[in-house]
Amino acid sequence: MSTTTLAVLVPLLPFLGAVAGLLLGRTAPGFVRPLAILPTLAAAVLAVLVAVRQGGGKPIYAATELTPTGSVPIELSLNVDGFAALVAVLVGVVATCVQLYSTAYLREDPRYPSYAGLVSLFTSAMLLVVYSGDLMVLLVGWEVMGICSYFLVGHYWETEAARSASLKAFLVTKLGDVPFLIGLFALAADAGSFEINKVLGTVAAGGLDHPTLIALLLLAGVAGKSAQFPLHTWLPDAMAGPTPVSALIHAATMVAAGVYFIARLLPVFAASAAALVVMAFMAAVTMVGSGLAALAQDDIKRVLAYSTVGQLGYMTGALAVGDRGAAVFHLLSHGFFKALLFLGAGVIIHAAGTNSLAAMSRMDGLAKRIPDAFWTMTIALLALAAIPPFAGFFSKEAVLVAAEQTATGHSELAPSSAGWVVLVAGVLTALLTAAYATRLWLMAFRGRGAAAPDHGKEPVAMTGVLWLLAIPTIGLGLAADSLADWFDGRELTPTLVTSVLGTGAAVVGVMLTYALWQRATAKAAAVAATASAANGVAAAAAVAATVAESAAEAPEVAEVTHDHPAVAAGPAADPGKVLLGPLHRHAAVGFHLDAVYDRLFVRPVRAAASLVRFLDREVVDTYVRGAGTAPRLFGSLVRRAQTGNVQSYLSALFAGAVVLAIATAVLANINAGS
Repeated sequence: MSTTTLAVLVPLLPFLGAVAGLLLGRTAPGFVRPLAILPTLAAAVLAVLVAVRQGGGKPIYAATELTPTGSVPIELSLNVDGFAALVAVLVGVVATCVQLYSTAYLREDPRYPSYAGLVSLFTSAMLLVVYSGDLMVLLVGWEVMGICSYFLVGHYWETEAARSASLKAFLVTKLGDVPFLIGLFALAADAGSFEINKVLGTVAAGGLDHPTLIALLLLAGVAGKSAQFPLHTWLPDAMAGPTPVSALIHAATMVAAGVYFIARLLPVFAASAAALVVMAFMAAVTMVGSGLAALAQDDIKRVLAYSTVGQLGYMTGALAVGDRGAAVFHLLSHGFFKALLFLGAGVIIHAAGTNSLAAMSRMDGLAKRIPDAFWTMTIALLALAAIPPFAGFFSKEAVLVAAEQTATGHSELAPSSAGWVVLVAGVLTALLTAAYATRLWLMAFRGRGAAAPDHGKEPVAMTGVLWLLAIPTIGLGLAADSLADWFDGRELTPTLVTSVLGTGAAVVGVMLTYALWQRATAKAAAVAATASAANGVAAAAAVAATVAESAAEAPEVAEVTHDHPAVAAGPAADPGKVLLGPLHRHAAVGFHLDAVYDRLFVRPVRAAASLVRFLDREVVDTYVRGAGTAPRLFGSLVRRAQTGNVQSYLSALFAGAVVLAIATAVLANINAGS
C-alpha cells in the first residue's frame, strides 16, 4: 500500500468509526467501544507508518480538484511534511489513549455512545487539519472541531456550568473565526489559490499585497482557537466537560490547531514584522497572565487549563521569533505530558471525590491510594516545570534558544524586539510554571488530615494509559537529535545560557513554593489546633475568617461513580495565596477579564437586543396589526349587508338601478346644455 493511501486512511478511519458509532449507539451498544477504539488505534498505527516512510524528507503530496469554482480552485489535497507527520502521530496516540481511558472513566455514563462518536469525529477533524494541503479543506476540519467541542464540553448538559461553558467556548472561538475566514479569502485572492504550496510560493515571490492585514486577521482566528490573549477565557471554563475531553482538547486537538496553522503558514506571518511583534506581545501577556492565574486556582483542572494557555503562549512565542521547529517540538512534548496530567487528574478526582486542591490538602495518604497516578503525574509535572532530563525541559529550552538568538541579532527571521519580549516573558513564566506545578503536587499528594478514601485499585484502562504516556514524557526530549530531519534539519539542543536561565528560574520557583507551603502548613495546623482547643462557635468563626476557601471547595463531580465521605472543613495550606499576595483574589477570577467583556460587549449587545425587541413588538407589530385592522373593519361592514333575504337584495338592486338612471339623465342634460 502506497504512503499516499496510508495518509488518506489516517483521517478517514476515525471518521468512519464516528459515523458507525453514532448510528449504532442505540441499536447495537455492544459495538460502541470497539468502534471507538479500533479505528482510532488503526489511525495511530498508520500515522506512525506514514511518519517513518516520510522520514523527514520530501513532502508527500497528492491533489485532485474538489469542485470547479470558476475563479479560485478548491482542491482535495494531501501535503504531509515532517511536521505534519509527527503531529499526526501525536493526535493518533493521544486520541487512542483518551478512548481507552474513557471506557473505564465513563463506563456507567448513559451518553457514552454519542460521546465516543464525537471524540472520533473530533480526532478525524484534527487529522484533516494536519494533513490537508488546501486552506478550504483545512477550514472544514477547523470548524468541525469547533462544533465537536461544543457538544463534548456540554456533555453534562443537565448542569448550568456545562451549558454555559459549551456556549462560551463556541461563541468565543467563532468570534475569532470571522476575521480568520476573511483573512483566508484575502490570502487566496492575493495568491490566486487556496493550495498551501502555491500560497507559500506567492509569499516567497513577494506577491502579497496586504501581508500585515492578512497576518493579523489570521492571528485573530488563531487566538480564539488556541486560547491566546485576549480570546483565552473560554478554555478554563471548558473544564465543565468530562476530564478525558479536556485531555483531548488541551493536548492534541483544537488548541493545538492554531499553533500548527501558523507553523504551516509561517512565511505569511514572517512577511510582516509588525505581525510578528504583535504575536510576540500576545504570547508574552498570555504566558505571564496564565501563570499568575494558575497559581490562584483551587480546581485542579483549572490549574491545568491555565497551564495549557501558558504553554501555548510558549509555542506562539517561538513562532513570533520565526522558529517553527521549536514551536512544533514544544507542541509535541506538551501534548504528551499534558494528556498525562489531565488523565492523571481524572484518576485523582475519581479517588478523592473532588477536584478541589484545598479539599485534597486535607486528605492524608492520597498518593498511597493511587500510586500509578502519583508517580506518572510526578513525571508529568517535572516535564511541565522543565526540569531536565524530561521532555518539557528540551522543548522549552528550544523556545528560549530561538528567542535568545533573535534577541541578540543572530537570527534575521524576526525583529530583535520580538526576541527580547519572548525571552523575558519565557524566563519569568518558567518560574511561575514551576511554582504552580509544585503547588499542585504538594496540595494534591502531601495533604494532612483525615485519611483519604480507599476505593481499591483504579481500572487498568485508566492506569495503563498513564504509563504509556509517561514514556514520551520522559524520552521525547532525549530523542530530539534523531528527530532533526523532521524539523527542517535544525538542531533543537539547549545552550548554556538558556539552560541556566530557564532551569535556574524553575528551581527558584520550586524552592520558593516549597518553603511557602511548609510555612502555610504550619500555620494551618496551628489554626486548626486553636479551633479544636477552643471548642466553640467563636473559634470556628475565627478559623473561617482565617481561611477563605475557594468556590470549588466542594464541587459536584458528575463523573465520579462511587460515593465519598465529606471532607472535613478547615484551613488549607496554599502557598499560592502567600506567593501572590494581594494579586491572589484578582488572579483567581482571571484578572476580571470576563467582567470586562461583560461590560464592554455582553451588556451593550443585550441592551441593543432589548431595543430591537421593543421596536419589533411596539412599532413594527403595531403597523402590522393596523394594516390588518382596516380590512377587517371593512369586511365586517360588508358582512352585515349579507342578510340572506332575497327581497332585500332585489330592493337594493332596484334602488341602485334607479340611482344610476337618475345620474345618467342628469349627466345627459348637463352635456346637452353645454
